[in-house]
Amino acid sequence: MVTKLEHTSGFYLIFRLILLFGFIFPIYSQDSTKLIVEKDSTFYPGKPLIMSLIVPGLGQWYNKEPIWKTSIFLGMEVITLTSILYSNKRADEIRLDYQDFADNNWSLENWWRFTQAGPDVIENKGMYFTDNKLKAMRSYIGTHHLTIHLKGELVNIFNTEFLTSDSLSLIADHLGSDDIGMVKDRHYYENIGKYDQFVGGWSDISTDWYWEEKDVGDSTEIVIKTPNKQYYLDERYKANQWLSFAKFSISAMMFNHVVSGLEAVWANRNKDTENIKEEGSKIDLDLGLLFDSNNVSGIGGISLRLNF
Repeated sequence: MVTKLEHTSGFYLIFRLILLFGFIFPIYSQDSTKLIVEKDSTFYPGKPLIMSLIVPGLGQWYNKEPIWKTSIFLGMEVITLTSILYSNKRADEIRLDYQDFADNNWSLENWWRFTQAGPDVIENKGMYFTDNKLKAMRSYIGTHHLTIHLKGELVNIFNTEFLTSDSLSLIADHLGSDDIGMVKDRHYYENIGKYDQFVGGWSDISTDWYWEEKDVGDSTEIVIKTPNKQYYLDERYKANQWLSFAKFSISAMMFNHVVSGLEAVWANRNKDTENIKEEGSKIDLDLGLLFDSNNVSGIGGISLRLNF
């Protein structure tokens, strides 16, 4: 009985040792199958890409890249956004100023009076007001037109609320009335500065008109101006320059988004490749015991597995 207990105790001790080794080293049977789950090394660039496309520098921050990269892209975003807002603000300020200047220095009455009576000064740089090259300034009828807004009793008289400037003679007797106004849209402010047909509306046309040649590529054309018209054109040019700068800033902002996104993808991919190489350089050693039911101790041998 004692011998049997000793045998049982010895077997139990060996069994406990086997369990202990089982926790420390994997135990495999000769017929067992080992399931190896490898780390997913698939590259997913979408997250840092989308983050950088939304906010430049955010993808770099997500990739844990050097802080200066995030700062550069984010700083460029702030600079371009500030530039866009400021440029549009300046363009609007100048636009309001030159429109106010035009409202005070160009009128339908001046235009009609000039086309009917002509200027006080009839010659400039050897060219007379009656010269065929200056005919555009002598008539209110031409290739372009302005829109006249009728109000009050004039609407009933002409049975319409709007007339084109080609019909200016119809309302000549009513010019100066509060019932006559101009549709001052974008085309109005462009036309009075761009085309010689409307130069007669400027307040200084009668005494200060002049002409100059403009190179249009394979030929030249005569442009008729006054000091007021030239100032107006200069201010419009300034406003357009600010708008162009705003458009350039928008392009720079979009470019910054794209570059930040591409850089985030490239950096993430390089990092992922380095991780794969690092994982591939590791040596995996598995050591375990083989179970044998025919052996009193239950141990049939040692299992050694080397992965590299």
